[in-house]
Amino acid sequence: MRLDDRHPDVDDTLDTVRRGLAAKPKKLPSRLFYDERGSALFEAICEQPEYYLTRTEIAIMRDHAGDIADTLGPDVRLVEYGSGSGIKTRMLLEHLHTPVAYVPVEISRTALMESVAELASRFPDVPMQPVCADFTQPLRLPVAARSPRRTVIYFPGSTIGNFETKEAIKILRQMRAEMSDGGGVIVGVDLKKDPAEIEAAYNDAAGVTRDFTLNMLVRLNREVGTDFEVDAFRHRARYNALAGRIETALVSTKRQDVHVGQDTYAFREDEAMHVEYSCKYSLEDFAQMAAKAGLSVAKVWTDKDERFSVQYLVRAPLVA
Repeated sequence: MRLDDRHPDVDDTLDTVRRGLAAKPKKLPSRLFYDERGSALFEAICEQPEYYLTRTEIAIMRDHAGDIADTLGPDVRLVEYGSGSGIKTRMLLEHLHTPVAYVPVEISRTALMESVAELASRFPDVPMQPVCADFTQPLRLPVAARSPRRTVIYFPGSTIGNFETKEAIKILRQMRAEMSDGGGVIVGVDLKKDPAEIEAAYNDAAGVTRDFTLNMLVRLNREVGTDFEVDAFRHRARYNALAGRIETALVSTKRQDVHVGQDTYAFREDEAMHVEYSCKYSLEDFAQMAAKAGLSVAKVWTDKDERFSVQYLVRAPLVA
């Protein structure tokens, strides 16, 4: 098993940070959360009692993974964006018929290799082709040892909701291109529900989500030499009902300057720096967005309360 390593380098991350701190309002991309500690903290978030998303999606996979595998058919090459711990992937691989290869694409090298090692021990007959890369950028998929009948992009965990509509459509279009003719997308989509339940999921009582958000600053200080005073920022996550999304920010608790190399960026007291969206959809909302990316919803699996969905998308004509 060979790692295809296309992890962004330090200069790329520095450019991203400079652009984000110079923006008005300031913003940093959520991919910067995921160093080794960030990945571990996210796994801990998924175990918090308030965080309904993971356990609901796992329940859907437990109940329907066989039907999902039957829908995909035999000889699938499974390409996963943001592979993480691989719990849901394991459930899918257990039911897939003669899979050709598993291609996890993950920006955290440590999380990627741990996940692949675990899956390789469970599925010794499935070729593993890990790619360490930013999945939001177009990918050159590694060549499989035998030709797949169908390439399926697997995008669980409601990560599609971390992107604004325009960016989400761009990523869905990228999936459409990478899966080629006859392919498909299996995507986890969080659904609209009581705003109080949604907000609680991003403000857990144990403070794990707070630690996860602040770890972005710890990571940047260590890896690219910024001098964020981590204790002078607080986590804030609020549900914007009009936009249908959680908006997560790091808020400066005082006037302060942050340095990136020779550059200085001033923060006002109570100034918020955006770090993540978590969009929630109705089934109709998501189908309309998928259509703009040239995809149609072929099948939907949900829990009985319709709090979360796993959806299968196939190619359709691109909407101008």
